[in-house]
Amino acid sequence: MKKFTLYLITLIALMTSCKENKGVENPQGKNLLLIGNSFFRPYAEKLNAIALATDFENHNSTIIFRGGSNGRAINFWRDSTTSEHKAIKAALDQGNIDIFGMTSGHDTNDYTEGFSAWIAYALQNNPDLTVFISISTIDYPDYWDTTALQYGFNTIEELYDHYVTDRIHENIVDSLRLEFPNTTIFTIPTGWATFQLHEMWKDSLLLDNINRMGPLSTSIFTDTKGHQGNIVRETGGLIWMNSIYNYDLSSSTYNTGFQTDLHDVAIQIVNNHDSNYKQ
Repeated sequence: MKKFTLYLITLIALMTSCKENKGVENPQGKNLLLIGNSFFRPYAEKLNAIALATDFENHNSTIIFRGGSNGRAINFWRDSTTSEHKAIKAALDQGNIDIFGMTSGHDTNDYTEGFSAWIAYALQNNPDLTVFISISTIDYPDYWDTTALQYGFNTIEELYDHYVTDRIHENIVDSLRLEFPNTTIFTIPTGWATFQLHEMWKDSLLLDNINRMGPLSTSIFTDTKGHQGNIVRETGGLIWMNSIYNYDLSSSTYNTGFQTDLHDVAIQIVNNHDSNYKQ
């Protein structure tokens, strides 16, 4: 009788354990098409790394890249004979894209032209598509003060905040939402990673030995254009992870490789982003 009782207890414990394990599922990923330039691609790549490290299932992304203004939606669209244009269409033609991401650059005469054209094309075979625009930083950081003053602002952060609100949200996203009322369109505040970390560097708040400009692994910027060092890329990747997957960064165990709490930096940036333009 004692042996039977012990067996029964063991069996119940095993069944309970199996039931609990069965209920633990890895987060489900999505199929993404991501098109942009060098102020976009690093975050797309970091998103892949974070999703992999976080054991997301079925996260897949197709990244299509061209440098500079060529990586803007409008130029991808207009350059219809290029391999990149054809690759974007081929990915959309398959009809299994969940999220379509583009960088924030636009044509000065028609802010929405490229975005509108790509969304209209994408919806033909992907009617449940979600679209986002990643808002890039302002380049050439050595001239930020001059640039801000030229546009009538005291700081580059004030100028950028105006750019995000007036140009991206009110002129582009609001217009696209009117044109495509059944499609979710949101923005990712990627550029704030650069500004926030640069400000922390100036105030000696970074816990890592970081240069303003220098090697990828130890710098905010890697060149005078303002391309991002890895500390910025990691932070931007976390911002993307939260924005796209609504992933709780406060409970994330992803190792950024830095002593500075980049999860907290990303959380602050996401929390400050206008909720009307979140997914």
